[in-house]
Amino acid sequence: MKKRILLAACLLFSFNLWSQQYPYQNPKLSSEERAKDLISHLTLEEKAILMCDISDAIPRLGIKKFNWWSEALHGLANNGNVTVFPEPVGMAASFDDALLYQIFDAVSDETRAKYNEACQKGQENKRFLSLSVWTPNVNIFRDPRWGRGQETYGEDPYLTSRMGVQVVKGLQGPADAKYRKLLACAKHYAVHSGPEWSRHQLNLNNVDPRDLNETYLPAFKSLVQDADVREVMCAYQRLDDEPCCGNSQLLQRILRDEWDFKYLVVSDCGAIGDFYTSHKVSSDAVHAASKGVWAGTDVECQWINHNYKKLPEAVEKGLITEAEIDRHVLRVLEGRFELGEMDDDAIVPYAQIPISVVNNEEHRKLALDMARESMTLLQNKNNVLPLKKSGKIAVVGPNANDKPMLWGNYNGTPFSTITILDGITSKLSAKNVIYDKGCDLVEDKVTQSYFANCAVDGKKGFKATYWNTPDFTGNVVATTQIIDPIKLTTAGQHEFASGVKLEGFSAKYETEFEAPTTEEIVFKCGATGYFELFVNGESVRKFNNWRTLISRIPYKVESGKKYKFEMRFAQLNNWEANIEFNFGKEVNVDYTDLLSKLKGTDVVVFVGGLSTVLEGEEMPVNYPGFKGGDRTDIELPAVQRNCLKALKQAGKKVIFVNCSGSAIAFTPETETCDAILQAWYPGESGGLAVADVLFGDYNPSGKLPITFYKSSDQLKDFEDYSMKGRTYRFMNDALFPFGYGLSYTTFAIGDAQPCKTEIRNNETVELTIPVSNTGKRDGTEILQVYVKKVNDTDGPSKTLRGFKRVDVKAGKTTPVTIELAPSSFEFYDRSQHKMAVTPGEYEVLYGTSSDAKDLKSLKIKLL
Repeated sequence: MKKRILLAACLLFSFNLWSQQYPYQNPKLSSEERAKDLISHLTLEEKAILMCDISDAIPRLGIKKFNWWSEALHGLANNGNVTVFPEPVGMAASFDDALLYQIFDAVSDETRAKYNEACQKGQENKRFLSLSVWTPNVNIFRDPRWGRGQETYGEDPYLTSRMGVQVVKGLQGPADAKYRKLLACAKHYAVHSGPEWSRHQLNLNNVDPRDLNETYLPAFKSLVQDADVREVMCAYQRLDDEPCCGNSQLLQRILRDEWDFKYLVVSDCGAIGDFYTSHKVSSDAVHAASKGVWAGTDVECQWINHNYKKLPEAVEKGLITEAEIDRHVLRVLEGRFELGEMDDDAIVPYAQIPISVVNNEEHRKLALDMARESMTLLQNKNNVLPLKKSGKIAVVGPNANDKPMLWGNYNGTPFSTITILDGITSKLSAKNVIYDKGCDLVEDKVTQSYFANCAVDGKKGFKATYWNTPDFTGNVVATTQIIDPIKLTTAGQHEFASGVKLEGFSAKYETEFEAPTTEEIVFKCGATGYFELFVNGESVRKFNNWRTLISRIPYKVESGKKYKFEMRFAQLNNWEANIEFNFGKEVNVDYTDLLSKLKGTDVVVFVGGLSTVLEGEEMPVNYPGFKGGDRTDIELPAVQRNCLKALKQAGKKVIFVNCSGSAIAFTPETETCDAILQAWYPGESGGLAVADVLFGDYNPSGKLPITFYKSSDQLKDFEDYSMKGRTYRFMNDALFPFGYGLSYTTFAIGDAQPCKTEIRNNETVELTIPVSNTGKRDGTEILQVYVKKVNDTDGPSKTLRGFKRVDVKAGKTTPVTIELAPSSFEFYDRSQHKMAVTPGEYEVLYGTSSDAKDLKSLKIKLL
């Protein structure tokens, strides 16, 4: 009887709790009012939980589990069946911030739709499918060796700012709406652009204040003040001896006091732990947590075992106060209330976005449009392009038929992908296209697979065994036989085998191999998740990766001897699961067979460059010329250069389609290639965009958002963050300069007519500039305006302050108006120790690239 009374009392208390309308449950109140009330109901331990990126549910208050970490760099990342747009550095080449807004409006729709679908299915809120997206990356791509430069909008602060603002506006939705569609994030704050290998220990204590204010901070300031970005992510490294996530100068004096940022600061993942594991500025997790919070970091991202869960212990030790913690939890809860994720879906418009918007016709068209606009023609000798849609064409190269290369990094998986080979074949009959990979990206050998020589239990291939547990325990749920090189993924909700869950599963792959001869073989394997390779019961490689990176593992075998191979795999940490495996012997590249195959074919489209298996974030795989995801030189890998030379020496017309997220020193290729098209990583429709340009169905208009240097010799110490000698603003000896790109027509820029040539420091200058299409095809020019302060001895030679895409019909002239706001004349003033518009004479340069020969100039006097 007592138990029944107690149960009834508990049920009555629960009913009363939820029938009572607490202020935080009232959607009519402001997010701040609701957050303040909710804080009053929380325990200290619950407050600490809310400050972790994986924020567990608090059922007694109706707070659901929430994940702060999703990615939307160029489409919703780490999810299948989404639209994959070009990599950001490629989109920057479009100089089209209006189109960029449309793209990220689409990305936010797709993210909401996928999130809504998951909620409707009762699936747990998890990493990479949430309403907080850590995008855009607005770091300055100051050094072409940086592997993550592909994620940025290039080397120029103004271009990065313009593009970044539109990304944020597209992601977050209308500024006057009650709810935010998503929360966007400006990262990585600040002075961050490699090297990847030292980012957890690097200390930058000699950054010139002019470089800081003119180069490294402007984009972050623009996103805070012009786009009202809701999150800023602090970076890994130290600035002036303090880790960025514990740096009061960055997070308090600049971000909060000068820029008046009111929203969330989130840490890069593991950055708080770096305080005591790498930077050695804190003694342990408790001190690191309190240091991060005091400095201004509101949410900690950590792989496992969040340091911020130690905050109650920090309060107990007197390292921090609960009142200080409340200040940070307030911002956390305000962000969640702004999303409407604690309210009834019926009153949140974005909760109604259906799954049918994902990769719809409009979004596919946006992906193709942006891929076309990103195409940047660097060389076109004797107008070899566009190609004719007749006769035979050879398509050669390691990137010609590679789908994942097109997707870039921090990507989702599309419904379908058009490779460059597919695109070219669509313009001709298949019988007129000859394809051969030709060579690898980097390795000067090719692997002859021995996979078909394996057998187990009398059956060819590998035996695969699966468990729906992450530790190879419990009942076996599936057993299959794999006869081709292994390449499995859960992307797009694909099971590894029938009955195998998409998460929390493990697998074993085993076979026997009899060596045909004594030799060195190589295993080529990679995985997202836990992976371990055994040979005859001995472990030869073990890793736990968050993305698939192919490792090359040499192993000596003896003739006639049998070897038992076994691989163990487990899906962990909410990542999509992937595994790839092949093995065999390596043989030297020989172009004799290739050239014999190409007899009778005059034109070769060579599709090469790099890929995200070579350049990217903190990668453990190192190849010659690459280190930890960065490059040690910027030359094209030797094996590709040799292939291009062989093709040229055979008398072929060589069209080089380069796919990369960074600049390559093409000095030899300008001689061996008749045309060079920079295609970046152009997304799901990239192959069609490339083909449209090659065959003249689209007139290229892309312009370089980064400098293409002549050689690695022009580069400074990678860890030196001084801008001297870097980018178009501080060097003028480029192979292909910032802002450069060819068209199939020609343009002439007339003399600018300024509205006035003398202004005061709060006035806008309006320029009217005629742009003439002097060729025979309609085309698009990107008019660029640069500003330099005359007699500025240590400033940039010029800096971009305006641009506009201009469509001009053949033989016509279009007047273009560009406004230079007062901030266009703002530079760092050493006497005032700040950015300022100061009196003096300014040179305004305008034209079609940053190269002096492509620019005209006029003088403006600021009174």
